[in-house]
Amino acid sequence: MNLKPLRLKKLENKLTDIAPAKINLYLHITGKRKDGYHELDSLVVFPEIGDNISIEKADGIELSSHGPFSDFLPSTSENIVVKAAKWLKALANVKVGAKITLCKNLPVASGIGGGSSDAATVISLLRRFWNVSLDQNKLMNLALSLGADIPVCLKRQSSYIGGVGEVLISPPTIPAFWLVLVNPGIPIETAKVFSSHLPKFSPISRFNKPPKDVKSLAVLLSERQNDLENSAISLFPEIAEALNSLANIPNILISRMSGSGATCFGLFGDPSSAKLAEQLLKKEHPAWWIKKTRLIP
Repeated sequence: MNLKPLRLKKLENKLTDIAPAKINLYLHITGKRKDGYHELDSLVVFPEIGDNISIEKADGIELSSHGPFSDFLPSTSENIVVKAAKWLKALANVKVGAKITLCKNLPVASGIGGGSSDAATVISLLRRFWNVSLDQNKLMNLALSLGADIPVCLKRQSSYIGGVGEVLISPPTIPAFWLVLVNPGIPIETAKVFSSHLPKFSPISRFNKPPKDVKSLAVLLSERQNDLENSAISLFPEIAEALNSLANIPNILISRMSGSGATCFGLFGDPSSAKLAEQLLKKEHPAWWIKKTRLIP
């Protein structure tokens, strides 16, 4: 497994990081394997907004959570963050534990990879905290066993996703842009949306050349789609309301659902347009979760 010996004397007292949201700019279902898993083609980006995570020394694996969406997290034993920490601890034969503190800023079960990004961030932090080195390919393969989105969240860079999540390809340079994220307040089970998807598949549609600017990016995205959007809307009509609200905003370049929903995004070319969109949407839907953010540089 290529593990380096632990050097516990050099452990840092506390590590902190952001676990950024994961946004699917497009998502194509390209096939279905015999084991039931769907194969994907998707362009994933990471905006600056996310959950906050810190790691401190402890005897065992502990999780403490707070923040606006902490009440919606699964029990500690079922939390993917705890599973990821225990998985790495056993894999690396680490004798000490860690206290994980999670500030849950992102909606739960919302199509923006919050749990997967949390787990990936915990893995990355604990590798430093415990002084563990793993072969990158083996780490990615093992991370995939925890969740299909965890490999790309470990990479934390704009990427094309292929296969069931194990194929990661760096895309052409993506121009800077701003997003307004909108969630109408409904948690969605990913499996339920996938199971409702009709057996119709789309081609792999990676860009042939890099977009020269944000408007070119929007045109390329408009030629692609999120194949799960119609299935999700049929189950949760509130998603259509979110998309319609976004579509009526001035200067929006494109609106779309991310992942399996229910979070949708609007893409903007400048921060002032995104700020105005955030203000208008919050006035129209004060109970919704609405946030302006930008692509991580």
